[in-house]
Amino acid sequence: MTVPAETIAWPGAAKCAASFSFDVDAESAMLAVDHGHATRMSAVSHQAYGPLVGVPRILKILARHGITSTFFVPGYTALRYPDVIRSIAAEGHEIAHHGYLHEAMAGLSAEEEAVILDRGLEALERVTGSRPTGYRAPMWELNWHSPKLLHDRGFLYDSSLMDADHPYELTVGSESLVEIPIQWALDDWEQYCFVPDFSGTGLIESPTKVAEMWRLEFDGMRAVGGCFVLTNHPFLSGRPSRAAALEGLVEYACSLDDVWVSPLGAIAQHVRGLGLTPRSVERPDPADF
Repeated sequence: MTVPAETIAWPGAAKCAASFSFDVDAESAMLAVDHGHATRMSAVSHQAYGPLVGVPRILKILARHGITSTFFVPGYTALRYPDVIRSIAAEGHEIAHHGYLHEAMAGLSAEEEAVILDRGLEALERVTGSRPTGYRAPMWELNWHSPKLLHDRGFLYDSSLMDADHPYELTVGSESLVEIPIQWALDDWEQYCFVPDFSGTGLIESPTKVAEMWRLEFDGMRAVGGCFVLTNHPFLSGRPSRAAALEGLVEYACSLDDVWVSPLGAIAQHVRGLGLTPRSVERPDPADF
């Protein structure tokens, strides 16, 4: 297995990259688990807070700091809230693919997964007029056949794997797909999400604690010249106190001359232009267990 590159040459004087990304799951995250959740008016309203209130608040934060971001959108969310998704695109942000109904991909056949990918692509293209080039698997669960399905559909990059601090070219046959790694500590779901009979234990963290943890992760990634990717959900981090904590981190990142704050699509284009040698992620062989 090829060892990941230790550093990447970032644009200009930048020593690291940072991207504040948002998964606009809305109701899709619950409905994918159980369609019966559609009968729960209060739980549905909790998820709807994302597109109705969280997204507009987040867009104002990003505009105040003059940055653009990547919003990963399930196809169902785009069809249910087309004006919201169009408003994101209208402000210059990237719209990327996040399943159709936030379906769990783990264990699906290539044929089953292809149907979901195509359905999501059709919905996003219908709403925004553009075909996305970025993908994030719901719950960050790729199958070993997923990269080829993405490559065959013209995707430039994926952001679902966790095996590096720096983006890299992931081998797909004789071709490659840019991989922009993520990690669980940089996801607000683990910090804030609680919906009875759906997700969480009931422990909802203080934004002060979360902001401290994310700042430490950011400083660590900056020190190694990596790519800091934060994943937020508007129904969670769009709440006022959490949005304020998020804005504090955005302001800090934007204040540093050696940090390139960018949407993931631009990061992927930069990485593709570096001509890196693609590397594989090898599946464990049951014969070795």
